[in-house]
Amino acid sequence: MREAFITGGLPPIERTADEIYRQTYRRVGEQNRRYFARYPADQAAVQAIVAHLDANSVLLPNGERLTARRFQSLGMALGMSDGFEQIHYLLDEAFVAGATGNELSDTFLHAAMNALTFAGNPLYAILHESIYGQRAGTHWAAERVRGEYPEFALEPCAPVWFTGEMIYPWIFDEDNALRPLKQAAEILACHDDWPRLYDVDRLRANTVPCAAVIYADDMYVERTFAEQTAQIVGGCRVWLTNEYQHNGLRADGEVVLGRLIAMARGER
Repeated sequence: MREAFITGGLPPIERTADEIYRQTYRRVGEQNRRYFARYPADQAAVQAIVAHLDANSVLLPNGERLTARRFQSLGMALGMSDGFEQIHYLLDEAFVAGATGNELSDTFLHAAMNALTFAGNPLYAILHESIYGQRAGTHWAAERVRGEYPEFALEPCAPVWFTGEMIYPWIFDEDNALRPLKQAAEILACHDDWPRLYDVDRLRANTVPCAAVIYADDMYVERTFAEQTAQIVGGCRVWLTNEYQHNGLRADGEVVLGRLIAMARGER
């Protein structure tokens, strides 16, 4: 290998899944605060949708039931540069007047279905937590750690916060595309004989020119953990920036990749 460029954040090397998700929930909480500060009226809309979903059996166009907890996971988009607006405009078109009162619009239900299904990327769902399994199973860390953050609980008449990039065991029941993978997901979550994911000594001895961007406010990759990884990888040069969110490469690929190439080659 001649050069290496890391554009999506450096993964934690010596952290457990529980440690990672504690930081992730904190970051998601920060994004919720920013979102509802930008769009304060959306909190009432979110609470109204949750109450409607709790009181009614609402089906998505593909026949799946839209539950309140599944609606809450739309917050996965909050860590992208356009995520706030995606959610805001979706909520703006949520309700229409029906024969018996307000009901969720077809526009909202179609958009929610497309945002929530893992039909196009089932391996993401089944492997997501396992990438943090070192020497022990994750045992559904996101689900367990969530209990430490009551602000994400769904309570009647209480503020609602979106969750983020977490995969919960119940999604393998509620997403038709994932149901055939439920048993495999359980095996992966409970497997306790994982090896170390990274060879730290090999990383310290790295001689390949390497440049990585760390997004200061990344909702998906904890900045402090990424900085610790950068200190371990030999010769890794870091660009720490708050100009972009996690999708920096997609949002402004020429600038992001161009800067990393220049850094790796000692031109910056």
